[in-house]
Amino acid sequence: MGEILLKMVTLFFVSYLVDMSTIETIIRQQYDQMAQRYDQRWSNYISNTLNFLQPWAEIAPTDKVLDVACGTGEFERLILSENSAQHIVGVDLSERMLTIAQQKLQAYPNVTFVQASAATLPFSDRSFDVIVSANAFHYFENPWTALSEMKRVLKPNGKIVILDWCKDYFFCRLCDLLLKVNDPAYQQCYTQAEFHYFLTTSGFEITRTTKIRLGLVWGLMGTTVSPNKPLG
Repeated sequence: MGEILLKMVTLFFVSYLVDMSTIETIIRQQYDQMAQRYDQRWSNYISNTLNFLQPWAEIAPTDKVLDVACGTGEFERLILSENSAQHIVGVDLSERMLTIAQQKLQAYPNVTFVQASAATLPFSDRSFDVIVSANAFHYFENPWTALSEMKRVLKPNGKIVILDWCKDYFFCRLCDLLLKVNDPAYQQCYTQAEFHYFLTTSGFEITRTTKIRLGLVWGLMGTTVSPNKPLG
């Protein structure tokens, strides 16, 4: 009986890893294909969201920053425009998006880009003061896995800042329905209450939160969290 149970558990985790790998392959291929036109196509959206996020994240000049799903490096460019010495690492699934990011910021030796999944961050424990993720959480197949990895590489007194679509807004609910049918890479967006549940059940304390509407279409939520302090 025990051997059968062990086989069932093993098959479940193998199946989970295969499914996650498949989704990530789709995402990688999708963004590799659009990399060259990405900045131009989404210019207004990128500008509006990241110009909100930059001051809201409250990143200190001495912080070592990890940007999860960094895309073409636009957030890095914004940060460096104010502090050219900021130490930043950007990770993304798409090699071609990262190539563009590297070309933009090749003059900054303090910036590094790494091809990696949010579910398996290739960094040592307690490596970063601040972790940022913008406009990507709705692609994460398993939010708990991504949050667990972020928590692992975050310093004990660090913080995570996430900006993503908010399902409390009508247009985001509509996008959520349409993309689930038409985009095999898309997972889902969340209400603010659902998102906060993910964060608190992953061992984080919510220290700051907001909801914003950008123009007539986009509704987003921003949340800053820190790891729960152990009791005693």
